[in-house]
Amino acid sequence: MADKLIIVESPAKANTIKKFIGGSTKVVASMGHIRDLPKSKLGVNIENDFEPEYINIRGKGDLIKSLKKDASSAKTIYLATDPDREGEAIAWHLAHILENDKNKITRVTFNEITKTAVKKAIKEPRNIDLGLVDAQQARRVLDRIVGYKISPLLWKKVKRGLSAGRVQSVAVKLIVDREEEIEKFIPEEYWNLYVELLEEKSKQIFEAKFYGKNGQKQEIHSKDEIDIILKDLENAKYIVDKIKKGERKRNPAPPFTTSTMQQEASRKLGFTLRKTMSVAQGLYEGIKIDSRGTVGLITYMRTDSTRISEEARGAAKKHIIETYGEEYYENRYYKTNKDSQDAHEAIRPTYIDLVPDEIKDSLTPDQYKLYKLIYNRFIASQMSAAIYNTVNADIIANTYTFKANGQTLKFKGFMTLYVEGTDQKEKEIEGMLPELEEGQEVKEKKLNPKQSFTEPPARYTEASLVKALEEKGIGRPSTYSPTISTILERRYIEKEAKQLIPTELGKVVNKLLTENFADIINVEFTAKIESQFDEIAEGKEEWKKMIREFYGPFAIELEKVEKELEHVKIEDEVSDVQCEKCGRMMVYKYGRYGKFLACPGYPECKNAKPIIETIDVPCPKCGGTVQVRKTKRRRNYYICENNPESCDYISWNKPKPGEEWNPEDAEEIKKETTKKKTTRKRKNTKKRKSKS
Repeated sequence: MADKLIIVESPAKANTIKKFIGGSTKVVASMGHIRDLPKSKLGVNIENDFEPEYINIRGKGDLIKSLKKDASSAKTIYLATDPDREGEAIAWHLAHILENDKNKITRVTFNEITKTAVKKAIKEPRNIDLGLVDAQQARRVLDRIVGYKISPLLWKKVKRGLSAGRVQSVAVKLIVDREEEIEKFIPEEYWNLYVELLEEKSKQIFEAKFYGKNGQKQEIHSKDEIDIILKDLENAKYIVDKIKKGERKRNPAPPFTTSTMQQEASRKLGFTLRKTMSVAQGLYEGIKIDSRGTVGLITYMRTDSTRISEEARGAAKKHIIETYGEEYYENRYYKTNKDSQDAHEAIRPTYIDLVPDEIKDSLTPDQYKLYKLIYNRFIASQMSAAIYNTVNADIIANTYTFKANGQTLKFKGFMTLYVEGTDQKEKEIEGMLPELEEGQEVKEKKLNPKQSFTEPPARYTEASLVKALEEKGIGRPSTYSPTISTILERRYIEKEAKQLIPTELGKVVNKLLTENFADIINVEFTAKIESQFDEIAEGKEEWKKMIREFYGPFAIELEKVEKELEHVKIEDEVSDVQCEKCGRMMVYKYGRYGKFLACPGYPECKNAKPIIETIDVPCPKCGGTVQVRKTKRRRNYYICENNPESCDYISWNKPKPGEEWNPEDAEEIKKETTKKKTTRKRKNTKKRKSKS
């Protein structure tokens, strides 16, 4: 018999905690949620004030029996699920399942799975926070109502299996709106003018950029304008007018929040959001380190706070001074966003002495990469600023002004360890100007006019979409990854070279939703709802009252839309391909694997065929046409039209004229495109067993 029972979500977390807890304490896992709304129906009793109709999750019967048995023989039960709203809700559901033992149930939370944090939490148990539970219930119920009420309209008008969601539909809208901006964008011409100048004493050549005329900034929009300036500059003398020397500081970025970790892992490691969160979950729950046993390497990975504990701050200080020297340390505090929940700390390493390179052999390659990113970002956040020496010079030629800038890195500071990535390509010019004096003449060596055109806004990547969602107040740290995964799985968007592009299906669904549910599929509305969830969590608002206020107008709008769409039929897009069986012009349809061509004469004519996309680069092996195809994971690959009859060209990379290709790609592509019959058999066997 165990005196104490600790229930967590996962076996990995349980194994890590077992190491810290001795004596007659048992640690078990609930394997995530054990109760939820049913999948087969709405599961919300609208007539009974939106009461959720929770059921035990199918397949968890034996686990529930085991948990009840362990609970009945324990004197104290600690519900130690994750320290967020979802974790609080899991604890609340566990308490419901263990109703007979409710007098000995208590709640504990810790931000990191370390011996100190776990033992401290057990000494300071609390009641379940019903504010957090209600905020999670409000999100679950509201999203269920929106999804289960609107999705059937998509089934009727577009295709079965589609779904609408409060956050996912807004994410799709952002991507579709960005694509429309790109399509409507009209490039505008502009010119830059550079001059190469010689400082005669040092014989150093440097570059200055055209600024304007008579001290006023001037933009150049055409070749005619640039020609006038070039004519005016013929035989001009270039005189140094003003020189300004100084220092520029560059400060480190704060330690990671969930969204900044996802963005940096995408930029620097090429990780998807889902992969980042999966790897981070493993680092948080515990990794077996050769010298230490199983330890949690990072703090909780779902947070929007940049706050760090004083203990962690002290450990960082000690490490920085010992490793780099006292001049590299600076005690820094970071402001947390006003909309942040600030429930727990930023993401940081739990043990500063576990340096990434020293424990590399205990980690998988992905774990090592992400742990190093988190570790270095945290340490750098407590380091001194980088310092640059700068010089700026204004150079006058006739009535025109050119500006020359130079900088050199004087002190690396935090940049010794870590530099934050960006979504834009930034070119940081390094190098000082020659020693110049005001009034000095410098000689023109060459004028370089450069024509350019304005560019459309960039498509979203996973990283930049997360940033946009966060800035607009849509979703929370726990929702970004599942939201983007869902809209990719539904084929509303697809990913090409990291860019998120709306599919035709995504555009059709977005059009239907925005035209008929403009008040719901709306950035401002979705952000306002998130704020209400926060107020519920803080006990400032009652969750069912919020749902009531939402549902009244929503039900009226839904009824109105259903009537308006009753006789509306969304026509299939007609292609320019003729059906070879009956002569009709084929139409575009959407299936499990995306867009395909089908005969509109169905069911009389059942002709259908895939859409074959080709590129304008010939096969590097035989000169045939190269087709673009997708694997089951929606990953692009390139294959010769003559494969496999007379050419074996196949590659992950788009071919380039004269470029060699890697024949080893063929085996990997074959694995991703071959149907896995054994997996299907196993799934069918499982289904038969569950039915029996």
